Amino acid sequence: MAFNEELARGVLAAAGYGAGTAKLIALGENAVFELDGEVVAKVGRDAELLARSEREVRTAVWLAGLGIPAVRVAEPEARLVAGHPVTFWQRLPEPVRPAGPADLAALLRLVHALPEPDFALPRRDLLGGVERWLRLAGDAIDPADAAFLRDRRDGFAAAAAALTPRLPSGPIHGDALPRNVHVGPDGPVLVDLETFSADLREHDLVVMALSRDRYGLDPAAYDAFTDAYGWDVRSWDGCPVLRGARETASCAWVAQHAPANPPALAEFRRRVASLRDGDPSVRWYPF
Repeated sequence: MAFNEELARGVLAAAGYGAGTAKLIALGENAVFELDGEVVAKVGRDAELLARSEREVRTAVWLAGLGIPAVRVAEPEARLVAGHPVTFWQRLPEPVRPAGPADLAALLRLVHALPEPDFALPRRDLLGGVERWLRLAGDAIDPADAAFLRDRRDGFAAAAAALTPRLPSGPIHGDALPRNVHVGPDGPVLVDLETFSADLREHDLVVMALSRDRYGLDPAAYDAFTDAYGWDVRSWDGCPVLRGARETASCAWVAQHAPANPPALAEFRRRVASLRDGDPSVRWYPF
């Protein structure tokens, strides 16, 4: 059965929550529900994500202990319910304004100053999900496109492993975008900690460079980000490699939604075509 709102509500019901009254906030790799005024639940797509969910909870507890502004857990452990990981989080207050690139940069500076924790954070394996996402896409995508992305994955994985970083390595957010920052009454906090890793700090900075080049981020907004952080990753000769790896992963990520969502299939085809053509100017659209 495809992962959808109905399935996720069934998981919540199995966990003992009134799924009928839960409010769906987002549906993607996770289904995110507001359960009441205080708690938010995240239901993972499949059991393969349990280890990641457990690490996300442990990361949140670690950041709280260090006073880093980040989302806080409502329960200190992830659960596996009906074959799906489920985690519970403190509901954030209503935002006072949208998060901007400078808010993200300030939080990244805090994260990038941290030592590694006393538990293992993984490397930021951007390409590790490609096979699973293509498998979930199944027959909805052209097998030649899947083979093309696998080839790209292998090439960029090898190239990324050989990079020499400019910055000291250590903890990173892993999906550093303004959408993963919430600005409440007490200021900006990081959310969506599931990709927290220990790796090249440049991973966090390439995300915004790609937003500028592929997703239509205003160059002035990108400049605000680099000014607040203090460095532009585009000046690093490894930037094209991490950008190419992230483009490959982002393309494959959309593929998993193609079987049940025609707009996702159209966006997947747009992205693959631009990669095949080697055209970095083709606009991609968030999904």
